[in-house]
Amino acid sequence: MKLLFFDRSGFVLVLKALTEDKFRWPKRAETVVALTAEQLRWLLDGIDIDAMVPHPVRQYQFVG
Repeated sequence: MKLLFFDRSGFVLVLKALTEDKFRWPKRAETVVALTAEQLRWLLDGIDIDAMVPHPVRQYQFVG
């Protein structure tokens, strides 16, 4: 997998290959797939992100 992004000072290229398995790309109809940072970490770790569900984001008003 190759990732290319711009970090305000230039382009960064990241290359990662799994030694024993293949990346499990999400099964979606769109050509471009938007991933959260958590989903990208799962994908780079070789985890099938379609099978994973992230924890819900919770907002707390008061801690006492």
